[in-house]
Amino acid sequence: MKNVIAKKKFGQNFLKDESVLQKIVEAMPNNNNKVVEIGPGLGDLTKFLVDVKSVEAFEVDTDLCKILQSRFEKEIATNRFRLKCGDVLEAWKSELVEESYDLVANLPYYIATNIILKALADPKCKNILVMVQLEVAEKFCADVGDREFGALSIITQSLGDTRIVVKVPPSAFEPQPKVDSAVFLIEKQSNRSDSDFELFLRAAFSQPRKTLIKNLSAHYAKDLLQKKFSELNLIQTARPHEVSTNDYHQLYKKTRSLDGRRESRN
Repeated sequence: MKNVIAKKKFGQNFLKDESVLQKIVEAMPNNNNKVVEIGPGLGDLTKFLVDVKSVEAFEVDTDLCKILQSRFEKEIATNRFRLKCGDVLEAWKSELVEESYDLVANLPYYIATNIILKALADPKCKNILVMVQLEVAEKFCADVGDREFGALSIITQSLGDTRIVVKVPPSAFEPQPKVDSAVFLIEKQSNRSDSDFELFLRAAFSQPRKTLIKNLSAHYAKDLLQKKFSELNLIQTARPHEVSTNDYHQLYKKTRSLDGRRESRN
C-alpha cells in the first residue's frame, strides 16, 4: 500500500497521523447509528471505525476499492463493512442508505461542501463529523460577526450545533496538501431544510462587503426593506455577516409577505 500514488483528479490526500484518527473516533456521537464514510481511501480511518460501528463506505477510485476489499475481507464477510464502488453523488440521487446514519469521513476537498450540504438536507443523516479544508470548516462553524460568517454558517446553525474538533497541519497527510485542514462536528437537531431560504441567503451574501439592504434591494423594494428592518430593530447599515441566524429567519418571513416578492432568476 506504500506504493499507492494519490490521484489528483479525486483530491486524494491520505490521512496518516493516528493521533488525529483517534480524535475523530473519540468525537463520534454516542448512538447506535450506522456510519457512512465517503472516500475511505486506503482505509486508515475505516480500520478505527469498524471497531466501534457498522460502516457503509463509498469509494469512487476502483483501484482503491480493490485494496479496501482485500484489507477488510473479514469485515465484509460479517457485514461489519459494506463497500460501494462508484460516485456517491450519483448514489445520492435516490436514497443513500436505508437507516439513520452519521457521516464520518476525511472528505475530498473538491466535493466536500456539496457533500456536507446534501448530508444536512438528508433526514436520515443525524450527525456529520468530517475532515475538510480549514477555511471550509470555519465557514460552517462561524458565528455572527466573524469574518467567515455566511450562508453556510446560517444553514448549519438552522439545523444543529457545530464545533471544530481539531485543526490538522499538512504534515498529517501523504501527500501533504498545501492548506491546513480541520475536523468539525455538526449535531443535527432538525431536518427542516428550506430551498427558498437558501436562495434568500444567496441574495443576502451576494456582495458581502455591501450592506444587507443593498444586496436585498436587487430583489425587493428598498423602502419596504427599510420598514421591515425597523420592525425587527435591525441596523440598516448592517453588513451580511453582522446579522444573526435568528434575525435572518425573521427577515425572510417578513420579505415573503412583501408585494415585490423575489424576482425570477431565469
